[in-house]
Amino acid sequence: MNEKNDDIYIYGDIQIKANKWGANYYLKSSYPVRHGQYSQIETPAYIFQFNLNGEIKLIQDKINAPLYPGEWFKRSMANDWTFYASPGYGATYHFMGEYYLPCFSYPTNAVFDDYIFNNERLEQALNAFKELIDRLKRLSTKGMPVEIESFLKSVTENNLDRLKHKGEDFHSILNSRISVLPPDTRHTDYDVIPIILSDGCLYNCGFCAVKSGQEFQVRSQQDILKQIKGLKTFYGDDLPNYNSLFLGMHDALNVEKELIEYTIETAVETFDIEHSKMLYPKLFLFGSVDSLLDADESLFETLNKMPFYTFINIGMESPDQETLDKLRKPLSADKVKKSFEKMLDINLAFDYVEITANFVIGSDLPDGHFSSIAELTKKEYLESHNKDLIMAITSMAAPKMHENYVKKGNIYLSPLIGDKSLKKMLKRFDELKKSGYLSMFMYLIQRL
Repeated sequence: MNEKNDDIYIYGDIQIKANKWGANYYLKSSYPVRHGQYSQIETPAYIFQFNLNGEIKLIQDKINAPLYPGEWFKRSMANDWTFYASPGYGATYHFMGEYYLPCFSYPTNAVFDDYIFNNERLEQALNAFKELIDRLKRLSTKGMPVEIESFLKSVTENNLDRLKHKGEDFHSILNSRISVLPPDTRHTDYDVIPIILSDGCLYNCGFCAVKSGQEFQVRSQQDILKQIKGLKTFYGDDLPNYNSLFLGMHDALNVEKELIEYTIETAVETFDIEHSKMLYPKLFLFGSVDSLLDADESLFETLNKMPFYTFINIGMESPDQETLDKLRKPLSADKVKKSFEKMLDINLAFDYVEITANFVIGSDLPDGHFSSIAELTKKEYLESHNKDLIMAITSMAAPKMHENYVKKGNIYLSPLIGDKSLKKMLKRFDELKKSGYLSMFMYLIQRL
């Protein structure tokens, strides 16, 4: 029997709602928040949520506690699944800057052994999704509202095999796989449209697990335009749910200003960012120490005028020469410190541009690595560089906390893959975070 009850269409024990609305900007909340416009199908055991193409995006398990409602699986446009765990909101926020811990279905630099991707649980959820599709195919469309019939047709067409092929199409459009997203993309829950401006990097450091081994090479304007057109088609009806861009790959800051500007302006027009369902668009890119030092102020002036809040993450790795040598990173500690100082200056000078820094963390790194990071982030150093960096205390809610005295410029600590003493690493993190006057979080490698 089919019935309609408060805009929820019920077919037996299946509840369907098309065109459901979530938040229109990305919130940081200790309870699950959905964003943009989506559709949902609920069964006694699962909640399945779909994007506007009818592609599965989120799965929540209602039966097997503690998954429901605080934990879920999320599918990316590249067809990867990530498990969002909630191991304890306070501790998770302390380490990650978010209330949920992403657990990946592929090798990465995760540091929390107790919270790993559960392949068995995902397999159960995907089997339930297959069964749902089979049931939907058998539903009678007689008397079914047109919008529900159209939605269910899209869902049944986008089965797991088709989604796998779509993931391959995604990488084909980019002519590459994105091995790592900037840590700042957490601010949009990693929902970004990627456009690759360059391949390879300047250094190809010995320790790096995401490098391609290629020399740095800028892509042509023709290639970039082809990507943008292809991505518009690929994202399809779900495109209005996206308002943020990632300019890849590892050092887009090293690309000439004119090409960066062309890419942004073309993407804004082609993707119609102005009419996105989501507010507060953001732009993300990586940069290197040398590309930051070489960047002219006019580039940041240009970015500051764009319709985005721009995050540029710089791979500094260490301000300690012994550590840089151990990492086989061909840089001097002096250059790293100068780039850190330029980061501070840019963050003060521009309202809509924010530079963040990425340092490595590992249990067996030289002591000088940790003491040099502590030196750069302590109050005395920041005030000696520029007295305006330290903000006055404006809240008495947590008088013993000094995190975020400096308004901009998060420090991310990237765990070295294969570290054998995670407890020691996390203790080092705590020590640095408590002593510094810049916000500090762990950085987990997430691909796309």
